[in-house]
Amino acid sequence: MVICAPVYCELLAYPAASRHFVQEFLNETGIVVDFLLDEQVWQQAANAFVSYCQRRRKSRGGSPKRILVDFAIAAHAMLRADRLMTLDASRYERDFPKLQLVS
Repeated sequence: MVICAPVYCELLAYPAASRHFVQEFLNETGIVVDFLLDEQVWQQAANAFVSYCQRRRKSRGGSPKRILVDFAIAAHAMLRADRLMTLDASRYERDFPKLQLVS
């Protein structure tokens, strides 16, 4: 299993998780952190984020929420893994329809 750098940052920011706990968890489960997000990942994230922003403005839903990191995470999963594990599948279904989601 692999996670991208933004997910690692979110894990470290969780109030009840120390850096030591996160590192031990990753080591024990064999989860690898991919710290390199190359141009292809960012281009995929940008394309989906632009579509989201346009939809949000067109629907008069207000200004788009600044959730770019969610798009980077999904783009990373689409290009570097075979699925994305998430507790909020609806966030990704529309913008990444080909991404296999596990919730």
